[in-house]
Amino acid sequence: MAELLHLTEPADWAEAQRAGSYDRSSRGLSLGEVGFVHCAWAHQVEAVAARVYGDHEGELVVLRIDPDRLGVEVVQEAAEPGGETFPHVYAPIPVEAVVGVEPVTRVAGAWRLG
Repeated sequence: MAELLHLTEPADWAEAQRAGSYDRSSRGLSLGEVGFVHCAWAHQVEAVAARVYGDHEGELVVLRIDPDRLGVEVVQEAAEPGGETFPHVYAPIPVEAVVGVEPVTRVAGAWRLG
């Protein structure tokens, strides 16, 4: 399975490193509130950044997650019936499953990886 990507703020990733696992679902929401961690495939992540963090003024990073290190199944689900599917993780992400962290930058007003 391909690498999963998850957008987050650097402070949330720093907290996960201290705690040993990442438990944020998406912007401002926890795994406990939503029930899963929202992830994306590489071809989806910039559109997700625009939709979820379009008005965000601060820094962002993308976590590159090895699904084989999660210890749980990755579930493909659509936000709406018949819509595009996204990978969801129904458990905290162990920090050991995160194989890379990269900044996400604004280029001409749009979020871009790298």
